[in-house]
Amino acid sequence: DEYILKKLSEFWEEDMPGGDVTTLSTIPDETYIQAEIHAMEELVFAGNTIIPHCFGKGCQVEINSDDGDFLSRGDVIGIIGGPARDILSRERVMLNLVQRLCGIATVAQQYAKLADPYNVKILDTRKTTPGIRLFEKYAVVIGGAYNHRLNLSDGILIKDNHIVSAGSINKAIEFARKSRGDLPLEVEVDNLDQINESLILGVDGFLLDNMNVDNIRTAVSIIRQAENGDNIFIEASGGITLENI
Repeated sequence: DEYILKKLSEFWEEDMPGGDVTTLSTIPDETYIQAEIHAMEELVFAGNTIIPHCFGKGCQVEINSDDGDFLSRGDVIGIIGGPARDILSRERVMLNLVQRLCGIATVAQQYAKLADPYNVKILDTRKTTPGIRLFEKYAVVIGGAYNHRLNLSDGILIKDNHIVSAGSINKAIEFARKSRGDLPLEVEVDNLDQINESLILGVDGFLLDNMNVDNIRTAVSIIRQAENGDNIFIEASGGITLENI
């Protein structure tokens, strides 16, 4: 709750730093209204723990849906009653945030359902909207997918730019092992030679970047046949869509 309120306070400060002058100048202070939140299309709902914090303390918020519920067009997600000034001034921030989270949860579920029969997990990335990463990663989980690193401090993922800057994949891995051997170490690779190099030095995971299906199959085979290969984490990224997953 503390994190949600802190973020909402930032959003309100951005949206109405000097107050909502339109609402304040047109709506009497004693005006009370009731508003409904409707689903405008089919969606997976994410926002049950957020919407109640989006309005003033004088507002009563009733949410009809749980996070993860599949809703149809026209379903009433919730009802807000209270001072018109509070509701009118804060509705847009709530809608912007919850619409985005429902969109993420909905797409995450589409991918997760396709991958689940193959015992494959769908992971998120750090390609999130600055400032609302935890909200977006929360929506990913509501949709049935999983969180990767929450931030750059959670684990080592050596990518192509790190390899170029370090001088080679060997140097990057060796230096990472010496400096932070306590953290899991994953390497992004785009060819089979890089996999073989990394296996010799020992890594905990591979990110197969923009590989075609045949190369992915070969890469998985090489990794699984290596010593301790069954315990190495493998993920694939780039060019994966609902049509080809």
